[in-house]
Amino acid sequence: MTTEPNQDPAAQSDPVEHDTPHPDGQLAAQLAAANEELSNLRESMLRERADLENQRKRLTRDVEMARKFANERLLSALLPVIDSLEAGLQASGDDAVALRQGVELTLKQLLKVTGDNGLVEVNPAGKPFNPEHHEAMSTVASAEHPPGHVVQVYQKGWLLNERLLRPALVVVSGDA
Repeated sequence: MTTEPNQDPAAQSDPVEHDTPHPDGQLAAQLAAANEELSNLRESMLRERADLENQRKRLTRDVEMARKFANERLLSALLPVIDSLEAGLQASGDDAVALRQGVELTLKQLLKVTGDNGLVEVNPAGKPFNPEHHEAMSTVASAEHPPGHVVQVYQKGWLLNERLLRPALVVVSGDA
């Protein structure tokens, strides 16, 4: 009785191996499939890159147009004010009262346009000093005003849609 293993190579080979295609053919098919998938991925990446670049260009163009025409509504509303000022300049005569009335009407018209666009005047005369909306130029002793109140306004302030556009320049009362 022998203990040597069977050395016949035909007997040791895998019977399934004979039924499958040649390994080189399988590798070639897998390589072709991988190349096709890679080609599809490259094409998809290039399309996405082009779409992204087009979106960036559109966004840049939209921002530029928005910036260019952001004040269109305001400027359109100011056209009647310009018309009134030009009409006032063309009016002949030396009547100071009529000129003053025309300027007052034009100012009223201008304030309405600016108010309709979110501009609000800050005129704090006699009101408590608010460092968020007022800039103190100096302090004075005042018997008429309580300490910390605005005695005089040098220059009005302005808020645009509740955000400070320009602080009011004021004189504040100190201790009398």
